[in-house]
Amino acid sequence: MGVNMYAENNILVGANENTEVYLLSKLANRHGLIAGATGTGKTVTLKTLAEAFSDMGVPVFLADMKGDVSGLAKIGEPSSKTTERMEKYNLADKGFIFKSYPVEFWDLYGEKGLPIRVTISEMGPQLLSKILNLTEAQEGVLNIVFRVADDENLLLIDIKDLKSMINHVSDNAELYESKYGAVAKKSATTLLRSLLALEEQGGDMFFGEPALELEDFMQCDDEGKGIINILDSVKLSTAPELYSTFLLWMISELYEKMPEVGDMDKPKFIFFFDEAHLLFDDMAPAVQKKIEQIVKLIRSKGVGLYFISQSPSDIPDSVLAQLGNRVQHALHAYTPKEQKAVKTAAETFRPNPAFDTKEVISNLGTGEALVSVLEEKGAPSVVEQVDILPPQSYIGAIEDNFRAELMSISPLRGKYKEAVDRESAYEMLLNKIDNNPNIQTEIPPEAPIRDIPNQAEQAPSQPQAQQAPQQAPSQPQAQQAPQEEAPKQKGLLDDVIGIAVGTAVDQMTKQNKTTRSRKTTKQTTVEKATSTMVNTAAREVTKGIIRGLFGNMK
Repeated sequence: MGVNMYAENNILVGANENTEVYLLSKLANRHGLIAGATGTGKTVTLKTLAEAFSDMGVPVFLADMKGDVSGLAKIGEPSSKTTERMEKYNLADKGFIFKSYPVEFWDLYGEKGLPIRVTISEMGPQLLSKILNLTEAQEGVLNIVFRVADDENLLLIDIKDLKSMINHVSDNAELYESKYGAVAKKSATTLLRSLLALEEQGGDMFFGEPALELEDFMQCDDEGKGIINILDSVKLSTAPELYSTFLLWMISELYEKMPEVGDMDKPKFIFFFDEAHLLFDDMAPAVQKKIEQIVKLIRSKGVGLYFISQSPSDIPDSVLAQLGNRVQHALHAYTPKEQKAVKTAAETFRPNPAFDTKEVISNLGTGEALVSVLEEKGAPSVVEQVDILPPQSYIGAIEDNFRAELMSISPLRGKYKEAVDRESAYEMLLNKIDNNPNIQTEIPPEAPIRDIPNQAEQAPSQPQAQQAPQQAPSQPQAQQAPQEEAPKQKGLLDDVIGIAVGTAVDQMTKQNKTTRSRKTTKQTTVEKATSTMVNTAAREVTKGIIRGLFGNMK
């Protein structure tokens, strides 16, 4: 058998004194579930399965929520428990040997792995709505913004593009309402504030280019082992909406882009979704329906989805019914709610007459599990109580310097390490303002000050910019207002300049951005900010034009 923990492409998951439980590789794309309370051994099961798929030549993606999955990159070391199980089940004869696995580290923040970036357009309005926790009315406005951007060929790549488009559509609502529906100023302002909060969570680093190409997740090394792609999620776990929505986007992209392959001897790709309850918490029915569709159909594209959570009850029944390969670690049953969860978990298994499934679930030790896998004809096997096989790689987190060394030699480093900021909606809209010399003549004297959060506060630190109107030798006629209008116009202009300068300073201080030549000047920035005050009358929010959930779903 060499050094692989599988026999005839069947993965040895666990064993007891009487039997061994193998996961059939040709049915591994029928999805699976790893469940159990904290500290019962889910991570060990995850690593054991990931190693076996890698040995089989199947690339893997998984999230590292605590940092300890990174040990896959390091050669394992014997421990008393590992040695005990090796001897008990003769694992050396089955190919068990301590070794490391080929890994690629990723990180949405670019700190402990290659940065992952996705464009705003790729994410789409409905997934963005999930990240931002938008109401139906706010989501309707966001849909309109995306439609306008599409129709006017304005690229939405990063957050500043989206903010510019929201301002543009809101300020020119009268131009778009007959075709797309009305846009409420209040909803637009709420969207801007939500995007500011997303930026604080690292969204400004996540949205951009070069955008991730999923093909880079589906690689094997020179020895034919599948690359294990590890998303460092220790920091990301503090932004659960961003985490769950990114993984949902990944699943939808896999479904959309991968071709149909039919039945195969082994999967093309395995995707582990840790903390799966984050995906389904407070999920809109329409989104859940699409997930059900993806889970049902994506297996025909050679993709296996494995959800990891504390209890099967965290997964909707319609999705749970499609998870054919199951590993259930211990569950507590102290409260009525926990007792109900244990009962539900027990009922998902095909009973074994040798024991009471419900009773065993509450008394499993660490590293023990109830396992049921799909048999040759696709029916679930009788549940077995087994010891999960130990990983062959290192149990625990790797050192930071070792991680950094692996990252430095990544063949994908040159492709993803540095961000690229090409011309997109933000720059195109600024150019449109520059090329309209009469834009300030469109500003009515009575235009109220627009509410843009956290930008006008920066104005006092930019005294020179406030002199911009006096520096221009010639101005459109609208600026030569009667003398009695001066106090009113001056207060308005001060606020506008503060907003414009705040935005300009914010963009100049963005870190890791490549420099670009821009046509804008202080004066055109003031013109842009001033023009944003046009047409502030509030309108009723319509639902807008609902965009497809995950792009053009086949």
